[in-house]
Amino acid sequence: MLVFYEDLSAYSYSDDGDTFTDCTTGVRFVSFQPAYERLNVGWLEAAQPWTQGPVSDGFTDKLVKILAVQEVNGTLRLHHCDFCPVLDDSNQWFTPRPGHRCASAGTSEIRVPGPPGIAFAAPQLVGHYVADHGYLPPEMFVDAVFAFDLQMASSTLYPWITFPWITDGADLYDARYE
Repeated sequence: MLVFYEDLSAYSYSDDGDTFTDCTTGVRFVSFQPAYERLNVGWLEAAQPWTQGPVSDGFTDKLVKILAVQEVNGTLRLHHCDFCPVLDDSNQWFTPRPGHRCASAGTSEIRVPGPPGIAFAAPQLVGHYVADHGYLPPEMFVDAVFAFDLQMASSTLYPWITFPWITDGADLYDARYE
């Protein structure tokens, strides 16, 4: 399934709010209507123009760290990279292809806090696009990734979730206590 949104356009993929999973703690399905504007970054498609170029030193490593700790709006639909050949049954979608750093398919998104009142919404594939295809995200997103302190990024009510802007009315399902 291909989904393209122009960088820095208003997010519209899901109007159901945001549902967070913290991959480091087992806390899942923290759902809420965001009180911030979401801007798209990295929703690429081969038929649409996108920017290539080198990223700043350390950017890819920091982006991969964000991807490792957070999943947003996970679905059962698999998004494949439109630039890579289709995977066959011998390759598991979540394993990077030989010569690639990140997996070429994904099932979720990430959120990166930006300027006040803005969060960037990127597909899980954004890491693959940057690391393996030379995608150059907008400077605002690059700056936000560098500024995102994963140790300090937590909400008041849910300090164990790696995102600071979870609203007070969030519904919480904690898989650790099933």
